[in-house]
Amino acid sequence: MTNNENPNKKQQQLDEFRKVNAGKPLTTNNSIKISDDDRILTAGERGPGLLQDFQYFEKITSFVHEEIPERKVHARGYGAHGVFECYESMKQFTKADFLQEAGKKTPLFVRFSTVQGSKGSKDTARDLRCLGVKFYTDEGNYDMTMISFPVLINQDAMKFPDIIHAYQPEPRTGMPQASGAHDTFWDYVANNPEALHMTLWVMSDRGIIRSYRMMETWSVNTYLFVNAEGVATFVRFVWKPVLGSHSLLMDESQKIGGIDPDYHRRDLREAIDRGAFAEYELGVQLIPMEDEFKYDFDILDSTKFWPEELIPVQIIGKMTLNQNVDNEFAEIEQAAFNPANVVPGIDFSNDPVLQGRLVAYKIAQYHRLGSKNYDDLPINRPVCPFHNNQRKGFMRYKIDVDETSYHNNSLENNTPYTTPPEDGGYKHYPKKVEGEITRKRSPKLDDYYTQPRIFWNSLSRIEKQHMIEALNYQIGSVKSESVRQQCVDMLVNVDREMASIVADNIGVKRPTGNNVEVSTSYPSLSQTSTPKYAYSLRVGVLVGNGFNAKEVADTIKELEKYGVWVVIVSEMLGTVTASDGTTLKVDESFITTSPYLLDSLYIVGGESANQPNFDYQMADYIHVAYKNYKPIGVASTGHSYIQKSPTMNMAGVIFASNNADFEQEFLLAITHQRFWDRR
Repeated sequence: MTNNENPNKKQQQLDEFRKVNAGKPLTTNNSIKISDDDRILTAGERGPGLLQDFQYFEKITSFVHEEIPERKVHARGYGAHGVFECYESMKQFTKADFLQEAGKKTPLFVRFSTVQGSKGSKDTARDLRCLGVKFYTDEGNYDMTMISFPVLINQDAMKFPDIIHAYQPEPRTGMPQASGAHDTFWDYVANNPEALHMTLWVMSDRGIIRSYRMMETWSVNTYLFVNAEGVATFVRFVWKPVLGSHSLLMDESQKIGGIDPDYHRRDLREAIDRGAFAEYELGVQLIPMEDEFKYDFDILDSTKFWPEELIPVQIIGKMTLNQNVDNEFAEIEQAAFNPANVVPGIDFSNDPVLQGRLVAYKIAQYHRLGSKNYDDLPINRPVCPFHNNQRKGFMRYKIDVDETSYHNNSLENNTPYTTPPEDGGYKHYPKKVEGEITRKRSPKLDDYYTQPRIFWNSLSRIEKQHMIEALNYQIGSVKSESVRQQCVDMLVNVDREMASIVADNIGVKRPTGNNVEVSTSYPSLSQTSTPKYAYSLRVGVLVGNGFNAKEVADTIKELEKYGVWVVIVSEMLGTVTASDGTTLKVDESFITTSPYLLDSLYIVGGESANQPNFDYQMADYIHVAYKNYKPIGVASTGHSYIQKSPTMNMAGVIFASNNADFEQEFLLAITHQRFWDRR
């Protein structure tokens, strides 16, 4: 796509750096055409290699220097390009240009990531996930950094290195990878009670998301909106996925991690390729400055959420991810985010975690990307011009032709010049600061258990059961009995019954004491009422030869009409043949895919050259789908594969025989997604 064809300013800019090598002669970096790229230069046919082989030296040197330092956290990730459209003007609260008028569109780039695992770990680990959004605004880049929970694990930036050291693989062994189910993590939680709240969110269903397209994220930190009149408002941000917030089961997440470690990355890329663009609505929670101390929690405490029922979420725009990256390294790996990258109208509160983050990110990028000039990499470069007196450094390729590189000066008429705030220059909000220099914090921060109790109260019966299973597995994996005991002794503050069940399962004494006396609950904290759609869910059609062509075709047509992704699965790749001779192309074999990768099954059945193996595979797929509460549609030819029994009550199983409404009922079941009343 040429610049004139691409209306997105960022994509126009990136077009200048995109390079097509296909169809061109192979050359060295100095443009010397290469005649042989298969063999090194040697002294004779069986002789030693020669140092004069500059082609090999360049090729191997480039290869061994390809990798850059891995991110300390967020190493495992993926990204995409998109656009943000403002729904309504926010000029009452902020002078940020990209939020000034309804309909204004701003190009952006996002990167999703897990936290604990290395770059080579799995997508589906139970973990905190992050979302970095880089807005390429007309005033410069604005980086919005989010996480998949409304709370963080520490109240102060000073403790961030400690929790990461405890959470990541144990230093003596380098294990476990992409998992918090080990001694040092739970020892940290047991001895740092502020960590319990976010840990419970990790142990909830939200810790194992279904898809990046179905992940809700929060800013956690408290920022300031500042309007043109200089009036400030406390603000937190939240992205709400249009498809709703959905999760995997623990069994699914563990199996998929082995079957397809790239599950979330592949899902996002495939969705965008298919035109099923990922969409998220941006919400803001606003608190007037005069209401800072109105609540029974400190609004600057990152380990506390702002309840939507008390501080409503105002939806102000939508992000659409509509373009995949062309090069994972150049765009995703080299993308650098920093919460200190703000534009006029967005400022910082005194949140102690945020204050520490404002320093750490730039230092990390200097180390990881090797130069202070990382901001000039194509993916990080703003779309508006930038001018300053910063010079030199590794890999500086700008040729600054000015005589001066300092301020103030007379030789260049004191340029580049400063810009007054009224003309767009950034001005920090002049908030009043007073008090003695101290490391003390507000006593409100010491309430460690009220909000975790509220979170527990807000979960459905099924969500509570899943959290208990996660706690059983995670704390049960801890080798130290002392740490296991400390953990349940802490959990009792959240819920006595839950802590007692966990204690019984992990082989320690039931805790004494009781949970805090809090009965409050908030529906917004549960995923029970999240939107549900059949759109872009994957349905596996399990089929052999001899199927009813019209019945299957009608069902597939109806599903595809509503955006369901149909995957034809059979014993072998190639085609299957219907009873009337019609053929159907097979997308996956029983071996190349898995019931864990499918959201629903359509059981057609049929004939095979190896019928016992075909029937075995059919039964295995059905068993996995049924035990994971997934919808199952059964064609008239597939009834023999699944029947009601004392252990199977057929909840969410839709039969086609004598059912004129089968297609609609199956579609509704797919939309429902899980049937928790199965046994």
